[in-house]
Amino acid sequence: MAQRIVVDPITRIEGHLRIDAEVENGVISKAWSSGQMWRGIEVILQGRDPRDAWHFVQRICGVCTTVHALASVRTVENALGLEIPMNAQYIRNLVMSLHALHDHIVHFYILSALDWVDVVSALQADIGKTVQLSETLSNWPGNSANRFRKVQSKVQSIVDSGQLGPFANGYWGHPAMILPPEANLMAVSHYLEALDYQRKADQAIAIISGKNPHVQNMSVGGVTAAINPDNETTLNIERLYWVKQLAEEVRGFIQQVYLPDVIAIGALYKDWLQYGKGVTNYLAVPDMVLDTKGTKFDLPGGTIMGGDLGTVKGITSFNDSYFRDNVVECIARSWYDGDWTRHPYEEDTVPKYTEFQDDGKYSWMKAPRFQGQPMQVGPLAQVLVGYAQGHELTTKYVNDTLSRVSSLAGAQVGPEALHSPPGRHLARAIRASMLADLSIKHW
Repeated sequence: MAQRIVVDPITRIEGHLRIDAEVENGVISKAWSSGQMWRGIEVILQGRDPRDAWHFVQRICGVCTTVHALASVRTVENALGLEIPMNAQYIRNLVMSLHALHDHIVHFYILSALDWVDVVSALQADIGKTVQLSETLSNWPGNSANRFRKVQSKVQSIVDSGQLGPFANGYWGHPAMILPPEANLMAVSHYLEALDYQRKADQAIAIISGKNPHVQNMSVGGVTAAINPDNETTLNIERLYWVKQLAEEVRGFIQQVYLPDVIAIGALYKDWLQYGKGVTNYLAVPDMVLDTKGTKFDLPGGTIMGGDLGTVKGITSFNDSYFRDNVVECIARSWYDGDWTRHPYEEDTVPKYTEFQDDGKYSWMKAPRFQGQPMQVGPLAQVLVGYAQGHELTTKYVNDTLSRVSSLAGAQVGPEALHSPPGRHLARAIRASMLADLSIKHW
């Protein structure tokens, strides 16, 4: 007899996601992923000036806002055949990369790390051994005995109060949480530091773009951030160097704390590296633009099918016909009128709600496909596509990261491990490390 499990809402994502699963003998036999919130962005945009669209579409999310804004202005620019001034491209690249650094820090430490880290276990940590452990991973100045002692005292006071705050409802003491107390103490210390460094990335974005989330300086054809080294009301020398200082501080945290922490998690939870592949078709669009036409990039794009890196096929520009012509969306299971699979150019968005139907319609999400196949997108896709194409910066970070994981795990770990839950965190940290370098280059 199958048991039906419903998790609604799924927390720590942007939006209202519901997962239904039927479980038989400890194995999931059926599952449904359902978007439970009607956004209606396509309907909201009808009849509006296309130059204003980016203001609206970035509000589909309170986290991944800048990329939606950029995609919108680029869509209009591509339709009009516009070229973008290089200073505007660099500013866009800088804002995009800084926002990604902010989001990756938040994603790991604030949203995900406490699934791997036993906060209460940190109370049993030996301070001296915690310092020794941290020194094997990096030379981060925050990894001091005094710092770890203060964090341990803070955790003790929180536990003694009975009010665990952000650490409430964790899996404390669960046998699947295998980090030693010293690793847990180090991770809690870094969790608290992450709060400060995501703020620094936010601050740099705000200097250029006015605020985050929902930036204010995009424009079809360029940006609205005036640069004048000698004018106090523009992006002058003082503000530009302030942005650089903040970006360099964030890069230090990402490369000396975030990446080593994820390497340690991947090595210590090495048994998890064999699980969680899911769909192994990957799609990444190129970014960090290097010319006015959007045909040269610092991050490559492309597709991989069936997890085989040898199938990689590049996406060379925002107007690449291979990318443009092969995207469709399906509403067979979605609460819209019809049962079609169409290219976005040919779609309509006519809501038609029913109850949750296991064999019918059960979600507000349209199902995107590429050449008729479901695809994974995001950091893992971008890292694998870059690695498969021999992209120099990607290859450098992937090889170094996997070598360090292998050394700590005492076993050879290859690119196939990136398909796993810890592997996806490794891919995010690798992408963040690359973007940290590129943000300074584009500055």
